[in-house]
Amino acid sequence: MANRRQFIQGAFASAAGFTCSLSASQPSESENAKKEPDPAGLEQSKTLPGSNVSQFFEPARPIPLTEDCDVIVCGGGPAGISAACAAARAGAKVRLFELQGALGGIWTSGMLAYIFDFDKCDTGWEIIRRLDALHARRCKSTRNFVYEPEYMKFVCEEMCAEAGVQVLLQAPVAAVYRDASGKKIETILTESKSGRQAWRAPVFIDATGDGDLAALAGCGFEMGISPEGFGQPATLNALIVVRDSTALSRFISNDPAMWVPGGHSDSFRAFLSEIQRAGKTPSYFNPTLFKVHENLLLMMINHEYQLRVDDAQAISNATIRARREILEIASALERLGGPWAGLRVAASAEQIGHRCGRRIHGRYTVTREDVEKGSVFEDGITTSRFGIDIHAMDFETNQKETISRGGVKFKPFQIPLRSLRARDVENLFMAGRCISGDFIAHASYRVTGSAVAMGEAAGKAAAELAKSRCFD
Repeated sequence: MANRRQFIQGAFASAAGFTCSLSASQPSESENAKKEPDPAGLEQSKTLPGSNVSQFFEPARPIPLTEDCDVIVCGGGPAGISAACAAARAGAKVRLFELQGALGGIWTSGMLAYIFDFDKCDTGWEIIRRLDALHARRCKSTRNFVYEPEYMKFVCEEMCAEAGVQVLLQAPVAAVYRDASGKKIETILTESKSGRQAWRAPVFIDATGDGDLAALAGCGFEMGISPEGFGQPATLNALIVVRDSTALSRFISNDPAMWVPGGHSDSFRAFLSEIQRAGKTPSYFNPTLFKVHENLLLMMINHEYQLRVDDAQAISNATIRARREILEIASALERLGGPWAGLRVAASAEQIGHRCGRRIHGRYTVTREDVEKGSVFEDGITTSRFGIDIHAMDFETNQKETISRGGVKFKPFQIPLRSLRARDVENLFMAGRCISGDFIAHASYRVTGSAVAMGEAAGKAAAELAKSRCFD
């Protein structure tokens, strides 16, 4: 437990090399000395010139500081649980911070329920074995399959517990500070039911998906493909219950087999026709049903366009709008009767699923050229075998070409470890879709099979770096 001296020392870790847009406007010490204490910060509010946006300067306060681990992982999704377990099994003491109330990220809180390009690392095989032991996975294929999200929560949490990972749920990273040299991350702050807490470790891993940790650390990044930073649309998934899934077989993509030639396209076209027959037009023109278990199905019918991962209000609006669409279409299908009679929405996802986020600048950027020539690297850590998959950027295009291949002739390509290592700070790795790559390459490696393999590699590398302290 940190003592009082550590509390005070950790209150404000040195922010050299970390730019804060408000710092130049904060009152000087001499100015503060002339004022009466203002614990509520009421006198520290200002309105920006020519704007109705105000600034509030948070009063200084001591924050409890913990320095008891070798590697800190932010984000407990597919990449994060893989990274945390790999680092812990390599001998590192690991802390894992997750935004939601369960591990698994998009697999669980996002109810993805299906996995692509999976069977290519030890962690992936372990997850398969654990799901199979729980009878929670459909399809014989180990590369592409459907799983039960609630059981996936248990698998992720048991793996971390057995590896000795210290997990803190509902604790997003709120701030990041570099050390005096400006070359390394020194301290992160989380915000949870315990309030604001400070944490230090020699090495950090950003597995947030959206690159939140790296962005807060001041790392450079790219986002989306448009000048506004918009990329592929986001999707809110839902689980539905039907009376007899066998009566709906022709609408279900993995019934009887996953991705049989023409099977998926036949299924979603038939499902689209049924939605239209019910008087609705979905925002996603490849609406998909997957059988999760017996009469429990995953329904993916939603697209939210022109959404940035750093716009909380837009994400909130999109999530509410998407949930309304799910309920409206489900109700319309139920009114059709026949095999749809009795359809009910069992649950909608806690978080909307982003396909695009920040792509953090790394020591190597995976590019379209790598995809087209099938690049192989000396430090290659996994091979992306999932083809280019670009969902339409707006509703009008969605109706004409829902998914494009970007004009690229795809070849499986390797992802080098250098693309998982941040360029702008020495002790930060990335894992998952926030690694260093361009828009086209990202459209392949963004799937969770690749995220798990990247997490495993980042975890092992982070444990070694924490041990050696060789940051060059």
